[in-house]
Amino acid sequence: MENILEAKNLSKTYLLNRRQHHILKNLNLKVKKGEFLAVMGPSGSGKSTLLYNISGMDKMTAGEVVFANEKLSQLNEDQLSAIRLKKMGFVFQQINLLKNLGIMDNIIISAFMAGDEKRDEISKRAHELMKKTGIIELTENEITQVSGGQLQRAAICRALINQPQILFADEPTGALNSSAAEDVMSVLQKINQEGTTIMMVTHDVKVAAHSERILYMIDGNIEGEYNLDKFKENSELKERESSLSRWLLNMGF
Repeated sequence: MENILEAKNLSKTYLLNRRQHHILKNLNLKVKKGEFLAVMGPSGSGKSTLLYNISGMDKMTAGEVVFANEKLSQLNEDQLSAIRLKKMGFVFQQINLLKNLGIMDNIIISAFMAGDEKRDEISKRAHELMKKTGIIELTENEITQVSGGQLQRAAICRALINQPQILFADEPTGALNSSAAEDVMSVLQKINQEGTTIMMVTHDVKVAAHSERILYMIDGNIEGEYNLDKFKENSELKERESSLSRWLLNMGF
């Protein structure tokens, strides 16, 4: 399977109080097209920094990131913005929907920003996404009228409205209760099964167990990799969690 994303000797260094802090250290990774990849590790290991740098949201200090055959370091800010808008989707722990817009308008706004389609086409796709994520009944709702789990599913719809090639998720269930978190992960798993590549940062074993491959980070680098390919069905989720937990324990998590 071909790679959709590759990082080569990726480094990120911050200067704080006249001291250099090396957050990512010559990190290398490949993400296959259509896979569901989870990144785990202790706090401060560089998980979120990796996500932001590999997606072009933050500027790398050194190294190279190749996404869909384009080297991100060679693109200007307008070109990077266009790629993030049209080819990437983002879901975060904090659900940053616009308070002055309703659920539907929050979902479709980035499609209007892209400017490639007519309103009817965008609205039709938004309705399809809302049906798929189980929130079609919220079309007329304001964001203050729904639950946290429903808001996160709306955020997923927003991330997918431009039909991105890859979805980046940073602790997408971190602010949700266990029931809502399971609902969101079922949605993400369905989206992945339909062909969207997902790269997700999480500290939660139950969440990571939905993925196909787990990378374990320590001190700015990838120190281990674990595959869950042999577990294919949701009915085996407990077995996946147990297997992953044993591996993480050996890694010192």
